[in-house]
Amino acid sequence: MKLFNLSNRGNRCSVPANVRALQLLVWLVVALMLPNIVLAFTEGYNGWSVAAGIILPLGLYLLTPLFTRRVSFVALVLLPVLALCAVQLVLLYLYGNSIIAVDMYTNIMTTNSVESSELLRGMTPVIIGVALLYMPLLYAVLRQIIDSRYSLSGSVRRGFVMAGALLTIVGIQLLYPASRVSNSDVVIAEIFPLNAINNLRIALHNRWAVERYAETSAEYRHEAERAVSTSKREVYIYIIGESSRACSWSLYGYQRITNPRLSAREDICLFKNVITQSNTTHKSVPLMLSGVDIKKYEELFRRKGLASLFNEAGFRSYFISTQSPQGAMVDNLAAECDDIVYVSAPSHDMELLRVVKRVVEANDSDNILFILHCSGSHYCYNQRYTEEFAIFQPDNDSAVDPRNIEALRNAYDNSILYTDHILSSFVEYLDSLDACTAMLYCSDHGEGLFDDERGVFLHASPMVTYYQLHVPCLAWFSQEYCDSHPDKVAMARQHRWSPATTSAMFHTMADIASIRGNSVDFRRSLVNVAFDESASRLYLNDKNEAVKLNHRMGITNLDRREFLSRGVTIDD
Repeated sequence: MKLFNLSNRGNRCSVPANVRALQLLVWLVVALMLPNIVLAFTEGYNGWSVAAGIILPLGLYLLTPLFTRRVSFVALVLLPVLALCAVQLVLLYLYGNSIIAVDMYTNIMTTNSVESSELLRGMTPVIIGVALLYMPLLYAVLRQIIDSRYSLSGSVRRGFVMAGALLTIVGIQLLYPASRVSNSDVVIAEIFPLNAINNLRIALHNRWAVERYAETSAEYRHEAERAVSTSKREVYIYIIGESSRACSWSLYGYQRITNPRLSAREDICLFKNVITQSNTTHKSVPLMLSGVDIKKYEELFRRKGLASLFNEAGFRSYFISTQSPQGAMVDNLAAECDDIVYVSAPSHDMELLRVVKRVVEANDSDNILFILHCSGSHYCYNQRYTEEFAIFQPDNDSAVDPRNIEALRNAYDNSILYTDHILSSFVEYLDSLDACTAMLYCSDHGEGLFDDERGVFLHASPMVTYYQLHVPCLAWFSQEYCDSHPDKVAMARQHRWSPATTSAMFHTMADIASIRGNSVDFRRSLVNVAFDESASRLYLNDKNEAVKLNHRMGITNLDRREFLSRGVTIDD
């Protein structure tokens, strides 16, 4: 670091001030270009795009001395870009590839403080590593700001500007062949940081749509009505899991016994062929609560959700969550319930059952819909279960690093074991009630656990994997329900292997309660004879486009093998 020693004793520097300014400019350009260089190797772009992605940004950065002799001022203006560079490098560590996505910006805007602190704590090593790359540069910038002598000489400025102009012209010319080969707008799709800035623009637009939801959906009515009612009170529970992947459930063939209680029951209807339509909570859960066709995704902001449907049909609705309000679309749909309970953090999911019991005991006459939002298997995994479920050891609070995979996987499996306990406890409670009851459970998305050479961890990566897509889903029906609706129960059992998506849960839940309405599509209900097994299962990509799950979305032969080994089909 002696090269960048900016000490100034007696107004004298061992290195001339203009040389120090040149050193800082070179350092700044290298720091700005580092993500572009890494992305050139990780994204699989064609050669023209790689060349344009290096030469055009480099040319633009070299042009910056055109506007001022003070490099420190240039660095201050480019601080937001430096911040994007740092975030980009962290995400490349987590996911192995891809630029900062729209969904990642939305996650940053909506993740609650508890989840944020847990994730940041687990990522401390990589954050420190990235900080060590950029903090010394920022320190050098601050030191040069206070001394006007640190300026580029006229000849150096001219040299940089001429080189920058030449490289910019070449980079612009490269855009044409790059676009022809990529068949896309290379500037906003493949050139960092322009693509990351464009994604931020889209994320802010989506945020605006979420904030206007009360206004845009105000006039919507489901026109709901009951097709059939029972002689007894009805209590239905819809449980939305979090970050639970099917391949870590022993019910789906996992070698570890993570579902001992559910496996012991013969009255569980397990749906084995369900995939999520988004690997992010802020999109997947609203789809599960609204059932919109993702080919018409904008409808999400113009119509109300499951709670309003049940309310129109005469039910009382409750939204109970162990997650905190996130300022996302989930909060808007939860607000449609008659009552909302956010269990104080930190709490485990068993608290959901305690709240449900209190509500049922206090209200012994109304038909009730409970929508429960779990913390499930969200990172940090060892925070999601109580001590008696720490069966797989070691399960210590480990940093996000492939070298810690044993502890991370053990903790994750313990969280699945705890979910098994919770779901079984709900079944036992519902079975004890003198009522017509049913329960539907589905996880919002899966989770990556450094499962293969791609090194994907967590969820919400722009390029999806099998582990994030295949989710556990099950239903349970009381004897009273089976006697009243034998046809629906029979269809549920018949559709155990039927291809479905998480957004089908809205229609299935409505059909379980025999509710009809203009938003309910029985062709997407797993308890209906009209269920359409031939419907394509599409995925909602980062730009909110309904797409097939193919190589463009990151699906590889590794994923296809995992799907095939579990009897799951995708329309690629």
